[in-house]
Amino acid sequence: MLSKQMEAALNAQINAEMQSSYIYLAMAACAEAGNHPGTAAWLKAQAQEEWAHAMKFYAHVNDRGGRVVLQTITQPQIEWPSLTAVFENVLQHEQKVTGMIHALYELAMAEKDYAAIPMLQWFITEQVEEEKTAGEVLQMLTVAGGSAHTLLFVDRELGKRGA
Repeated sequence: MLSKQMEAALNAQINAEMQSSYIYLAMAACAEAGNHPGTAAWLKAQAQEEWAHAMKFYAHVNDRGGRVVLQTITQPQIEWPSLTAVFENVLQHEQKVTGMIHALYELAMAEKDYAAIPMLQWFITEQVEEEKTAGEVLQMLTVAGGSAHTLLFVDRELGKRGA
């Protein structure tokens, strides 16, 4: 049985994952408006991945006899001055999500919620990958600087990401 405290925390995480999806979709729209289709494709794939994460939490709550309660998703930022700024925000956002996942894991440990621990461990591992990838893209963009040729190359590379 899912405790009320864990249920509320997981519902908050569902909201955070859906908010993440919305943020990445807003970033994709900005990238498309700036004629960066590869970056937009990468960000749309990220938005889909975040939605899938929300649904993984959704299923866990339901599987444990809890009640999913959807909350408001706020309007995300819609403009960024550069692709570098976009990926600085991506990295910061993923670091924030990592902290949220760690807090959920700590709650699961404190409550001895042994069913939640393996699910949350999957997310901990996923967050290592998310932060690593965001950092790598940010590094590429930092090295590219303002070079149009290099940014075109980075954009094409990002477009190779599968959904």
